[in-house]
This record gives sequence, structure tokens and C-alpha cells, in this order.
Amino acid sequence: MTQNHEIVAGFLPLLDSALLVIAKEKGFAEAEAIDLRLVREVSWANIRDRLAVSRYNVAHMLAPMPIACNLGLTPLAPKMIVPMALGLGGNAVTVSSALWTEMAAAGASDDLDAGRNGKALHKVVVGRPGRPLRFAVVHPHSGHNYELRYWLAASGIDPDRDIEIIILPPPEMPDALGAGQIDGYCVGEPWNTAGVVSGKGHIATVKAAIWKSSPEKVLGANAGWADDHPDAMAALLRALYRSAIWCSDPQNRETLASTLAKPAYIGRPVDWLLPALSGDLQVGGGQITSVKDFFVPRGKAATFPWKSHALWFYTQMVRWGQVVHDEGNETIARNTYRPDIYRTALQPLGVPLPGASAKVEGALRVETPVGSTGASLTLGPDGFFDGGLFDPDKIDAYIEAQRAAKGD
Repeated sequence: MTQNHEIVAGFLPLLDSALLVIAKEKGFAEAEAIDLRLVREVSWANIRDRLAVSRYNVAHMLAPMPIACNLGLTPLAPKMIVPMALGLGGNAVTVSSALWTEMAAAGASDDLDAGRNGKALHKVVVGRPGRPLRFAVVHPHSGHNYELRYWLAASGIDPDRDIEIIILPPPEMPDALGAGQIDGYCVGEPWNTAGVVSGKGHIATVKAAIWKSSPEKVLGANAGWADDHPDAMAALLRALYRSAIWCSDPQNRETLASTLAKPAYIGRPVDWLLPALSGDLQVGGGQITSVKDFFVPRGKAATFPWKSHALWFYTQMVRWGQVVHDEGNETIARNTYRPDIYRTALQPLGVPLPGASAKVEGALRVETPVGSTGASLTLGPDGFFDGGLFDPDKIDAYIEAQRAAKGD
């Protein structure tokens, strides 16, 4: 007799909660004998804290947050693991209409090119009198914070000196932009589209342009619960993978958007959700720009928990002074992501499983077939906009090069 698994998962009202939502709504969890209870939260800190006290077993989480917890960088830090990613991409950088006017005059364009528009922002920052520009991100240990900082730094802007970065919950960002309290923000969808639709913002660039095929949200799990319930964890990963297949089918976009738009989930108009699913983004001023692979829920090993992703986030924690670099901390970051659990759970399904657990990030300039078990697998492109490479076997050199670029 199949044992029923009761699993409680926290999530935030964002597009990339889709795999959890659809696993419940379309019966993929039930098919794995899972009673999946989803709880909508208002902040990432709440999700982290409730995982720590076992109110949640797993959660939709910022990809770097479990690493930060294991490094002891947050209060109530539970020991956590990441057995699965919840997709690639999905973020953008939105600026106020006033700032975009200045950037456009300095050469920015609606094609969302990270290099060109970063240079334009640099010109605005250098010539700006008065208070520095203020940007918002959702959490200090977030992909948003690190990708925004990477983009700014590679564009000649010091994120700690030339601008101010503050923390805001995603739903508050468009209103803060319209009120002039911030000049821009980096966030997941639908909150960039919300800023554009309101007439308050203009999308300057996207995660898929800053770092192609880059990670965003993951399934974070309380390590103690995962250790005690391996069968439940494996069943959940299978349900989420089937959900990813469903979410990646273009024929399901309308249904996916309408499901996520329900009050229990994102609770916002369907029209706010469709642009990210199609990649046809409303960037501002009536302009629509198509972005290939803006949000990828399944293809290109989008749900695989790459150790190289974990280690890149770790290098950014080091770069921006959140943690010291040493062998122990590097090992903690490396071991937070658990491709072994992913492989064990999904191998019976015959899904494409990468032959390696880490890769050189930024090395694939085009879509490339790679070694895998199960079905065939294509990865890439995965390049950084400035041409950078991150080799997880050469972390010391990467950190030193970043330190030298910062002038420390």
C-alpha cells in the first residue's frame, strides 16, 4: 500500500512558484501520494524562519538563501539542502520612467542589452548631482542582489559607493518606484510588468541578458526533514518535474497564467503574467521586446541543482563582504546543493540527467548537446554579458580577480 506523504511548502506570490502551484492544482502531487499544502508568505525572511522551526518542510526559495543559512549568515538559520531548482531566469531590472529618459539620452535602447544599457546607466550615475540613485532588491542573499551588483560593477558602477541598494518585498516595489522612493529595482515577475503597466517604470535589462540560463529560485528543504523523509522528498521531486514538463508546454500558458492569477497564489491580473511566459515583454512606452528563454521551467536542465551555481553565489557573498573565503565555507556552499538526491529521485523516470554536477559557467556560447544519462540533453548558451567565465575548480583565482577589479 502506498504511503501518503503530508508536505507543507511556503511560497511567495511570484511567477517562479509555478512548479509548486501546478504540482498541486494539476494533480501531479496527488499522483505521487502527496498531500501538498501550499502557504502563501509575505517575505523571504518568513519562509526562512518557518523552515527553521519546522512549520514548513520545503519552500520556494531564493537560490542563494539556503547557502547563506548553512553559512550562519541569517538568524534562525536552519540546516538546509537544495535538491532541485525551480527554473532559470525570470528576473528583470526596472527603472523609473524619469531615469529611463536619462538613460535613453545616454544611449540605452529597448532591446534590453545589458552591456549597452549598463554603459548608459554609468553615464547617468557619473554625471548625477545630489543623492545617489536608490535601487531595491528583495533580500541581501538573493540572486537579484548579486545579478544587479554584477551588472552594475561590470558597467563601471560601484554598488556600494555610487548607488544605494535597499531591501523591499516584491509587491511594494512598483508603488515605491511611482512614489519616487526608489529609482529602480531588480525583481522577479510579475512585478516588472506591474511597474510598466502602471506607467511608473521601464525595463532596462533582464536576468537572461546579464547571465543567460542562470538560476533564480530553488526548492529549499529543511535538511533534518529531508533526511528523515527520503521517500517523501523523492516523490515531491517527481511531482515537481512532471509539473515542469506541463509548465513548459506553450499550449498551457493561458491556463498556467489563469491558475497563478488566483487570489490564493499571485492574485494579480492574467495579463501581468503572460508576458513572462511568452517572453514578449512590455518594456515601457508601448514597446514590446521578445526575450528568448526569459523564464525556463524545464529545458536546459532548468531544474538541476548545479553545484557551480551554488559556488558562484558563494563567490558573490565573498565579493560583497558577506562572508570570508576559506575552505570550510566553500565546502558548505558546495554541499548545500544536492544533485545526488535529484538523480536518485528522477532516474526512474528516464529524464535527462547531466553527467557532471558542476560546469564552467559562461563557457557555452550556443546551445550545445552534453553528456547525460536518460534522454538527450542540450545546455546553453549560459554566458555572462561581459564575457566572464566562472570555473568552479578555480574559485580562489575568481575571487582574487573580483577583489582586484573592486580595488581592494
